[in-house]
Order: sequence, then structure tokens, then C-alpha cells
Amino acid sequence: MNLANDGATPRGVYDWDYVLWEVRLKLLAVGFFSYLSAFFLAHCLSSWICASYRTLSAKQKVFWNMDITRALFAVQGCGAGLWALLIDPVFQADQVYSQQKWIWFHCLIAAGFFLLENVVAFSSNILFGVFNVFAVIHPLFAFGGLLGLMTNIKSGHYLPLMGLLLEMNAPSFCACRILLRIGYAKNLLWKTNQWVMVHILHCRMVLVYHMWWVYISSWNNVVENLGLPYFCVFFMGLSTLTLIFNPYWIYKSTQWLVRAVDWKIPNTSVKNASSEKSNSETVKKKI
Repeated sequence: MNLANDGATPRGVYDWDYVLWEVRLKLLAVGFFSYLSAFFLAHCLSSWICASYRTLSAKQKVFWNMDITRALFAVQGCGAGLWALLIDPVFQADQVYSQQKWIWFHCLIAAGFFLLENVVAFSSNILFGVFNVFAVIHPLFAFGGLLGLMTNIKSGHYLPLMGLLLEMNAPSFCACRILLRIGYAKNLLWKTNQWVMVHILHCRMVLVYHMWWVYISSWNNVVENLGLPYFCVFFMGLSTLTLIFNPYWIYKSTQWLVRAVDWKIPNTSVKNASSEKSNSETVKKKI
């Protein structure tokens, strides 16, 4: 199979034979290195444009660049997810067994992104001596779910794609953390973005309930379609998201409205923008 020739047109990639491991692994690598390039591009542009970025520690720079990379990925994931949720007639007819070749492409690229996120999360823990359980478990379950899709080629695509749509809060989250780190917390832009993010997180909860509805209403079909190992990973991930992650993120994002604290960097808080400007844009932090 000649990927170069087959992918000569924009829609050509959707006609590849995704049963072949060669194709799946190549797209996984494309996703990994594409978003790794975005990670380094974010570093280069931020170093050039933002004076506050240059004052951050190496640990904070890694989180900054990963936030931007995740926001870029969310554009891809949410676009594909919304199309499947609202428009695609194949998924309107069957949400358990249906597959689409265009979703193979997006899910394999997404698997590359989550592989990168896992590498960054575990490397950061080792290099900087920190451990954020949410930052580690979330991408681990996400990659595990997409890895199950790669290994079980008969599984339906609708539920994994709804998982990509759950990244809908990433752009607001990225804007929130960048504004916080450059000292622009508590202004109108900050508060507006916070309200948007809290609202989107509640929309995530509604989407999670929709996934549970698909799961429970077709329980036997879902188990048969996914296979027991993939089903267990997906079930644990969705349960953790429903009971722990989403409520926690809603709580922390709401808390940010009254107290701007970067919870990924323990023992830090951020001053208001007015005081930051008077100190040459340097972000000073203390508890």
C-alpha cells in the first residue's frame, strides 16, 4: 500500500486500509510528532512574543506549552465529535456497531496526541519531582481507550469519538491558565473565560450522561462489540470521569472565579494584573 499516492487528495486518507497495522501505526506516529511539533512551536512563539513566559520556570513552561497543544488538539477532536453527534446519518442510525473511515483517521491521530500527553506527564513527574494524579490518570485512560480501538478493529466508533468531544473545555482551560500565569487574573476577560469554562464543563457532564445512556440502553451489544478487556477499560474511564474528574474540575474552575490558583503548580497563587504590570510583567507567586 502506497500511502503517499493514496493520500494525494485531502479525502484520500479516509480510503486507506485501516485494517493494516502499518497504516494504524503510521497515523499514530503522525499524530504524535505533529503535536510534538506544535508543543515546540508553542515554546518558540511564546519565548519570542511573551516576556512573562521567559520568566517562568522550566516546569511551568512545559505545562504552558502542553496547554496550548491540548487546545489545538481540541479543535480537531471537537470538530469530529460534533459532526458525529449532530450530523452524520450513520451514527444517528446506529451508535454501537457503526464505523466510518474518517473516524479511523481522527482517532488514530488522537491516539498519537494522548501518547504524547502521557510521555510529557510521566517525564514531568520524573524530572520535576511532582505528581498530579489527575494529569496522569486522565491521559492514561484516554490513550487506553483509543489503544483498545486500534487493537479491536470491529468496535464501534461512536463512543470513542464522544470521548474526543469531551476535550471541548481545553481551549478555555488553556486561555485561563495563560492569563493566570501572565498576571491577568481577575480582569473582565478572565472572568468571562471562567464563566464560559464552567458552562462548558457542565455541557461535558451532559455529554457524559449521553454516553452512559448509549452504554446502558445497549449494554449487551456494547459488551459484545467492544470485547471484555476494552469494555473494562472504557467502563472504568467513564466511571472515573463521571464520579471524580468532572465534579472536581467543575469545583476547581468555579473556585478560580474567586481565587486564582494554579493547581498544577502546588503551593502557588497569582497576583492581580495591576500589580504584575508594575513589576515588569513578572508573575510573582506565593501562598
